[in-house]
This record gives sequence, C-alpha cells and structure tokens, in this order.
Amino acid sequence: MTKQTTFTDTPSTSYGEPLYKDYLQYCTRCCMPSSNEGMQFDELGICLACRAQEQKMRINWKKSEAVLRETLESYKEKAGDNYDCIIPISGGKDSVFQLHVLKKVYGMKPLAVTFNHNWYSETGKYNLDNALEKLEIDHIMFTPNKALVKKLFVKSFYKIGDSCWHCHAGVGAFPLQIAVKFNIPLLIWGESVCESSGRADFRDNVQKFDRDYFTKVSAKLYPEQMIDEEITRKDLKPFELPSFEDIERVGVVGLHLGDYLFWDDERQMEFIKKEYDWREEHRPGHYKGFKGNECKFETLHDHMKYVKRGFGRGTDQASADVRAGLLTREEGFEIAKKYDQQRPAYLDEFLDMANITEEEYTNVLKAMRQGKFRESR
Repeated sequence: MTKQTTFTDTPSTSYGEPLYKDYLQYCTRCCMPSSNEGMQFDELGICLACRAQEQKMRINWKKSEAVLRETLESYKEKAGDNYDCIIPISGGKDSVFQLHVLKKVYGMKPLAVTFNHNWYSETGKYNLDNALEKLEIDHIMFTPNKALVKKLFVKSFYKIGDSCWHCHAGVGAFPLQIAVKFNIPLLIWGESVCESSGRADFRDNVQKFDRDYFTKVSAKLYPEQMIDEEITRKDLKPFELPSFEDIERVGVVGLHLGDYLFWDDERQMEFIKKEYDWREEHRPGHYKGFKGNECKFETLHDHMKYVKRGFGRGTDQASADVRAGLLTREEGFEIAKKYDQQRPAYLDEFLDMANITEEEYTNVLKAMRQGKFRESR
C-alpha cells in the first residue's frame, strides 16, 4: 500500500470536490487550479487548456501538416550533406514518436541529442537505447558529473521549489550548443505548449521558441544565478546558452510537431509500444504509466509541485481525460486526490541528500505558496 505524506493541511474529502476548494479557483470544465503557472480563466471560468482543446477540433490539420512538410523540405534542402535537424530526446513517449515521424514519415536525417539528467530509470535506459537502435539514429549524449548534479539538485529545491533545475537548464542549453557547434539550425520538439499547460492556446498565444525558451518556461534561473561557494561558473559551463550572436549566425529555430500535427499522446504511446516495444512504468503519483518514466526522480518533481501549488501529475492526467470526455470532472477530482497525495518514490534518498527531515521538506515548499493558498498552511 502506498504511504501517504504527512501534511498538516485539511483538504476537502467530499466526493467530486477539489482538494483545496477553499483556497484555489478551479477551471469549471476540468480539474486545473489557478495555482498552475500562467493559468488563465475566461469569463465562464474555463481555463486556457480547455479552450485550446476546443480550438484543436476546429483546426485544419491537413493545411497545418502541409506547412510542416514544406518547412522540413526547405531545411532538408539547405542542410546538404549535414544533418537535417536536431531532435532533443529523453527516450520518453514524445521523443520516440518524434524520431519515428521525422525519419519514417518525412525522410529526415536527424541528429538525436540527449542531456543526461543522471537519474535514468532502468525503463528509461531501455526505451532510449532501444529506440535509437531500432530507428538507426545518430546520437550525442552529455552527462554532467554526479557530484555537481547532487549539489544543483538540492540548491534548486531551495531556489525554485523544484529539484530539477539542472535538467530544465541542460535540456534547454545542450541542444542549442550542439546546433551551434554542428551548424544545424532546426530543432524539433513534440507536444505543443497548447496541449495541457494552460499557458497558451492555438490562436495567437503560443509562446514562440527562442534562445531563452526553456529558462522562461521551466528552469526560471540562469546559470550565473546558481553560483555559490561550492558551484563555480566553470562548473556551470554545460548549462550556458550560446550567445545571441551565435544563435543568429547559425539561424537557429525551433518548432513543436504538435503545432502542426494533431497530437494524441495516448494513441501515439500505443503505437510506439507496438512498433518499437516502448515500455510503460507505473509509479506513485501517476495514474498512467507513460509520462516521465525515464527519470527515477520524476515523481519527486511532481510531488514538489503538489505541495507548492496544490496539484500534481494526477491532476494533470485526470484533467486531460476530462477534456477528452473520458472522465467526468467529479471523477477527475477523485483521481487527482488519490494520486497527487501519494508519497513519491525516492523521497528518502532526496531527504538524505539534502540532510533534512520530511517536515522540513514540506515546510520549504509550503512557504513558496502564493496568494490565498498560503493560508492553507
């Protein structure tokens, strides 16, 4: 039986109600709260992610795909005998599907690039190596030393309430570094930011990719802001973004396939399971086994979000199913309650790394709550 984390909060236990109904506003259609970063509600109380799903059903995807095909052909022609594009990959469901689409459907010659966060699970290692082998993809991986990663892991927890700064920053910086070094201007990601983040819609609010995209969206801090008596600027070289001059010289651009193709991550997951033996892994805090299973600390990342913002991966996944019509909103809240509160895997390992108690861990994150949600402490 999954152990529950011991909080002092007294969230709602009524069926079909959100956990923190007295402290947070919730979308009137799905289960997402106002504490989700960048969350916007319209005059009916419907969140941007739900509105984006409405728009998604009205988009002319055939026309969008034609734009994508033309764009890819243009970059393929310009590439000559160089790689056509860079695909940043982790081995997760999206990146494996990206490799398939770019190579098998569009005939691209991609260079796969991985920033190794140093916490690969056995399932994640298998999925990454297996996809690269079966799809015959050239691959570059960078792995920072573990002693540095551990220092950044703990410092990140205190600085941004998320221990994964080194991963967010590395995933943003390393593909750009390779793009500049190898003179490959086109970088391609998978899911559109419009899908479920609540930060954008498909009309005109899509956050365009630029050099600082991942810093603004996830890392929040630049490398120089992580320097201290133990972490030097030289240590942080792998996390530095190329200069604006280098980005402009190479003509680096980034696109998300989900802005051009109808994105259905569950159908895509079933496809790569069948075609490439991609493997799921069920974990605490996740009621589906296909998201973030390449990192053993992913459930810790999600749990930190839950303590800090009042929702975790259970809410994310349940809300997606509510938008898809697979769950009622009330059923979604029940799933969110069950999974968001579960004690994450490897929490004890992190507590030992940070040399803190579970109560101290909880209090650090609660202190970062915003607005009325701070009263729930």
